[in-house]
Amino acid sequence: MKKLVISILFVMQVVFAFAQQGTLVKGKVVDAKTQKAMQNVVATLQNTTQTALTNSDGIFVFQSAPAGSHLLEINSTGYARQILSIEVTEGQPLDVGLVVLEEDQTQEQQLSLITITENDLGDDNSGSESTAGLLQASRDAFQQAAAFNWGQARFRIRGLDNEYGTTMINGIVMNKLYDGRPQWSNWGGLNDATRNQEFTMGSAPSDYTFGGILGTQEINTRASYYRPGTRISFSGTNTNYSWRTMATHASGMNKDGIAYVISASRRWAEEGYFDGTDYSANSFFASVEKKFNDKHSLNFTAIYAQNSRGKNSPNTAEVTSIAGEKYNSYWGWQDGKKRNSRDKDVEEPIFMLSHYWKISDKTNLNTNVSYQFGEIGNSRIDYQNADNPDPTYYRNLPSFFTSMYDGDIFTGNTPGNIASAKTAEFLTQRQIDWNAMYDANKGTSNGRSAYVLYEDRSDDKTWTANTILGSQLSDNIILNAGATYRRLESHNFQNLLDLLGGQFFEDVDNFYPGSRGQADLNNPDRRVVVGDTYGYNYKLLANTIDAFTQFKFTYEKFDFYVAQSFSRSEYQRDGLYRNGLYANNSYGKSTKYDFENFGFKGGLTYKLTGRHLFSFNAAHMTKAPSLRNTFPNARLNDNVVTDLQSENISSVDASYVIRTPKLKARLTGFYSSIENATETSFFYGEGIFEGDSSSDTDAFVAETVTNISKRNIGVELGIEYQITPTIKATATGNYGQYTYSNNPNVSINNDAAATLTNTNPVVDFGKSSLKDYRVAGTPQQAYSVGLEYRDPHFWWIGANANYLADNYMDVSALLRTNNFFEDPTTNGLSFENIDEANARKLLKQERFKDFYLINLTGGKSWRIDGKTFGFFASINNVFDQSYKTGGFEQSRNANYLQLDRDVSSGTPSFGPKYFYGYGRTYFVNLYINF
Repeated sequence: MKKLVISILFVMQVVFAFAQQGTLVKGKVVDAKTQKAMQNVVATLQNTTQTALTNSDGIFVFQSAPAGSHLLEINSTGYARQILSIEVTEGQPLDVGLVVLEEDQTQEQQLSLITITENDLGDDNSGSESTAGLLQASRDAFQQAAAFNWGQARFRIRGLDNEYGTTMINGIVMNKLYDGRPQWSNWGGLNDATRNQEFTMGSAPSDYTFGGILGTQEINTRASYYRPGTRISFSGTNTNYSWRTMATHASGMNKDGIAYVISASRRWAEEGYFDGTDYSANSFFASVEKKFNDKHSLNFTAIYAQNSRGKNSPNTAEVTSIAGEKYNSYWGWQDGKKRNSRDKDVEEPIFMLSHYWKISDKTNLNTNVSYQFGEIGNSRIDYQNADNPDPTYYRNLPSFFTSMYDGDIFTGNTPGNIASAKTAEFLTQRQIDWNAMYDANKGTSNGRSAYVLYEDRSDDKTWTANTILGSQLSDNIILNAGATYRRLESHNFQNLLDLLGGQFFEDVDNFYPGSRGQADLNNPDRRVVVGDTYGYNYKLLANTIDAFTQFKFTYEKFDFYVAQSFSRSEYQRDGLYRNGLYANNSYGKSTKYDFENFGFKGGLTYKLTGRHLFSFNAAHMTKAPSLRNTFPNARLNDNVVTDLQSENISSVDASYVIRTPKLKARLTGFYSSIENATETSFFYGEGIFEGDSSSDTDAFVAETVTNISKRNIGVELGIEYQITPTIKATATGNYGQYTYSNNPNVSINNDAAATLTNTNPVVDFGKSSLKDYRVAGTPQQAYSVGLEYRDPHFWWIGANANYLADNYMDVSALLRTNNFFEDPTTNGLSFENIDEANARKLLKQERFKDFYLINLTGGKSWRIDGKTFGFFASINNVFDQSYKTGGFEQSRNANYLQLDRDVSSGTPSFGPKYFYGYGRTYFVNLYINF
């Protein structure tokens, strides 16, 4: 230990000089515990283009280094980086000596991070997760706070959805073509195997891709990059799963030029934090590399991550007040066990083959091909000619009676309705009644099931091929370039899972009579059984190509870069059913739709000194609409959004950065603009369409909001200060204003109005007054202060306090159109006697309550007989704060009169639905490394 302390103090204070031309600078890196040499550690002279890797003896060498003051950074995955201040003088070759690296306990925290993206924000049947982006922590203090401290509150960096970031494995983009978002579950549970990561923030340059305006995350699975050894861990928690076991082994490169890595894990829970949320996940990873010679290596990676979990429901304030924040309406008792009706199942293996070609000492070419296939299923209950099985169906709740009107007269406060509210079905039957559904199916005369369990399935096949070039053109110029081709075939259909005691289910929609209710006119009146496809059946086809070039220039006082990209996307729908509502535009292949896009970005860094830097980044790009937003009603027809255009995206950020051995800080101001965005949703609405007093103005509709513009502006701060060799303090903050900057257009697809001649029954509701409303989905203010003590005897403890504010309700665009004030029974005339002040109150966006979170972390490790034993523990939300992470307005009451009556009753039947965060949670991880 004495040698360790002396070594650390020595390398922290040593000052050396070396020549700019032909000066040899070297050092040796060792592990603090084992004192063994470390291979493949990255040594970097900051603010230059010079980097070096340690060899098998732990030695790094710079052949030539410029004169002047420098910061020498020593960095290796799983270890706390060292930054050494050095002064270089010409003509004096230098041996830096011994550099000692300690285990980075934040890496243990990252390996223990339970990614919140495994929980739904909405009842969305897409495969990807609509959640905060790039939620794995990097070295930046701000990003670590965003992941570990604020992630549990759904914090989004810069207010951006993760479709504006790029997630890659070995340079291959993992964002789904369907909606632009990564499916994190595809490599869930493989924390050890995916720990080799590189990050960029915002539009900063990446060596692998042009990227988006949120940043990039590159996961490298090259087998020779893993530190040799074995790691076994076992964890317990009370979040979305209860237990996790994981094992990983890396061989290192042997004398025959072969290296391999294998990793496997299992995560499970009978019930997670929220009621009825079962969890089961099995993951496997393998990577094998063959080094043929100093110029060529081939690496094969296989990733398999199977995940099945029960979802939890968003709930109205009424339901939560009765049943609590952990209440989940999706499950019910069956044979003494909790059965969730809404499981999400993901099973999409990935296979990658990567070729690494070292063309010269200054040029490398990496070529990859990958194939991903599998299925994603989201289950739910379907029913025909039967009561809605949802226990929170509005007729089952007390508010159904206490918000009732008889014509224009409020009757919710009459003795009869008050008595009925006290005996509402939800008060005695809060969960799904599986037995009642089985009984109903057995009671039909011909064996027809009135209730069944099915899943919305997406079976994707994705082929990807890309090549990435990196070349140092001169001492000051680096070229990065790449090209990628992706092809997707996505089969989407309803798959019948369980007849619930019946013999068959009829493949018709009873809401529509005759042939209009047929799912497939080519095979009418089908009786389907378990394993059959029914309801809808189609394929989405996509082909995309993209290419980028990037030049980085590094000089003594200035660094700058320029990059450009081009992409082309081609989409098509192939209908496999001839739907009864859309007989002429549902079957067969649609027209192909093409989008060509470009991007330009650049940045500048001014080095006031080696420790004080100013950086500036700017980007402008266009982005093709996703498949989801191109075909808004793909289940039934091949119609596309009218006048669909690519998004226009602009971004600017400016930073002041301090980097010293003790103090690391970054202050950033950022601005982004997104224009021509499109969003789609589905719901049942009342009083939407015009008619007379005898007309049915209600319908289940597909809503499309187009020409959306958003503006995100804010400031980020991250400070990390090493007070003493054992005590470190951090302070981070984010202040943002994320708003709609225009009034987008709203249109509704009314399937009930579809005919053989009216194949696109879209009603244009005009502009929605969303300008200056806040964009939902994230706290727009977040602040954190933390303190960490790291003892020389390899134990540590940390605490942080967090304040999160300015999180808003997701508002309904339809409610803010002129339709809201129109009486649907008078063919477009406005309601009489509208109270404008009350209307503003009804349409005011709800701001969630601000809240504090206190988190504790700690750990200890021991070195025994060449093995490292350790544990990591954390307690989040120590004081069990209750807080909302999100919510959305229901659009069912689509006009002023209905919404006013519902709200003014004091017990609305269709109030907003909310998501709640975790209360007090813990995580304990035990591990052994050898």
